Amino acid sequence: MKAIVLEELGGPDNLKVKEVDTPAPGPGEVRVRLKNSALNRRDYWITIGRYPRTNLPCIAGSDGAGTIDAVGEGVDDGMTGKEVVVYPARHWGDSEAVSGPDFRVLGMPDQGTFAEYICCPATDVYDRPAHLGWEQAAAVPLAGLTAWRAVVTQAEVQAGQTVLVTGAGSGVSTFAIQWASGLGAEVYVTSGSEEKIEKAMAIGAVGGISYRQEDYHKTLRKQAGGFNAIIDSAGGDDMNNLLSTLRPAGRFVFFGATLGVPSTGLEIPRLFFNQTRIQGTMMGSNAEFKAMLDFVGEKKIEPVVDRVLPMSEAVAAHKLLESFGQTGKVVLQNS
Repeated sequence: MKAIVLEELGGPDNLKVKEVDTPAPGPGEVRVRLKNSALNRRDYWITIGRYPRTNLPCIAGSDGAGTIDAVGEGVDDGMTGKEVVVYPARHWGDSEAVSGPDFRVLGMPDQGTFAEYICCPATDVYDRPAHLGWEQAAAVPLAGLTAWRAVVTQAEVQAGQTVLVTGAGSGVSTFAIQWASGLGAEVYVTSGSEEKIEKAMAIGAVGGISYRQEDYHKTLRKQAGGFNAIIDSAGGDDMNNLLSTLRPAGRFVFFGATLGVPSTGLEIPRLFFNQTRIQGTMMGSNAEFKAMLDFVGEKKIEPVVDRVLPMSEAVAAHKLLESFGQTGKVVLQNS
């Protein structure tokens, strides 16, 4: 089969499309012929050695959708031919509260989805939402699940609440807007790009502001009347400003720290007087993945796909993420 292989670090230019052995499903596994896969920032970080425990050579990729074409021992033959979306990780564990010690994201060290075929446990594939095309279905898994856990499980967003999603335009933030809006919340966004703010409003946000504006957090608080929840991936020195926009008992949920920690620390008295919750989050369980896909089907939500590129243009696809040049997801055509 064809696969996108990384054999040495140094950036996306080192990605090569190569012929590798087609895997065979083991006991309890199915093999999926992947129609499409999609990129996450993790995939770019792997190429430059910024992802923990990078192990080369590897076939990366966590997002994928396709058709089951073979099953292993102990798996119902009736699964053959099913159109599925692949859960983007392995071994979440027994607790819904936190992942277990064997949890790992799909695509390094395990073979990922940047290939024509992948084998995975039969319990890790789920029916493709009927209204989604292959490109859309492949766009959902990792970013969608990360946003789902942040918005639904950790932030406990409900209809009528007001939510701020920072960094509009990324895969996770785009899904966070769609999930919160679909739940009936009023969603605001921040971005350094007016174009990305406009695109966020086209998928459900009711307002937005550039974080480049002076005292933008004060303007946001005035516009929205404060937030019940903030979904953030940056951290950094803006964190205290954002925390000041939360209503009493508000939740600040973060899934990344691209700007690091606040250099001045946190305003602790404000936090305990307002009974603010700060919650870290990442990925999600199989149960959350199924709940998310059910929600997508019920609400007929369509993921935002920036563009679809052939496997042969994997380098260009990764460079889009390097430059933050996309809104939503970049998808690859695998077969």
